[in-house]
Amino acid sequence: MVATTGLGPKRSAAVKTPSDEFKAYCEAEFERRLNSGESFDEPLYRKAMAMVLDRLDRLQQEGRA
Repeated sequence: MVATTGLGPKRSAAVKTPSDEFKAYCEAEFERRLNSGESFDEPLYRKAMAMVLDRLDRLQQEGRA
């Protein structure tokens, strides 16, 4: 029988990468801008966000972020 509890590595669901944190920030900022009543260029915002996330992902894969 296999033990399902006991000593062993703990898994933390709270570990976030820099790109995860940036994406969460961008989504919150996007919602804030939508709810502000002011106009903004949504496609340009998404494009800029995607460019930064792509760069962060590449840096993380290289171990530099």
